[in-house]
Amino acid sequence: MADKYKILAVDDNSISLATIERTLKEKYDIIPLNSGERALQYLKKNQPDLILLDVRMASKDGIETLRELREIEHCKNTPVIMLTSQNDKHTVLESLMLGAEGYILKPFDIQDLYERIESALSAKK
Repeated sequence: MADKYKILAVDDNSISLATIERTLKEKYDIIPLNSGERALQYLKKNQPDLILLDVRMASKDGIETLRELREIEHCKNTPVIMLTSQNDKHTVLESLMLGAEGYILKPFDIQDLYERIESALSAKK
């Protein structure tokens, strides 16, 4: 059996993070982290196939985290899907300008999440 794709899930809400992990763990290898700082530390030494990144997080938000992870050489082209409960046009545009593959509103539809992940992974190949 082929190795599972590695997905870094970053969300400071433990319930959201647990939901993501529980929902996706059958199909993907999920690395759950609860802050942008921890995600950036992880990314300095590791390269996931895709990143699910919450926008609203304490101390370092998803936009700032996305901006910094794009400066890590091996993460410049890693697909990132933003997850958030806010539908703020400015944040959506900023995410897309920083190279995010997509933007999913919480609570997310499981099928939509799978489709977006598969689309981003197949575009990466």
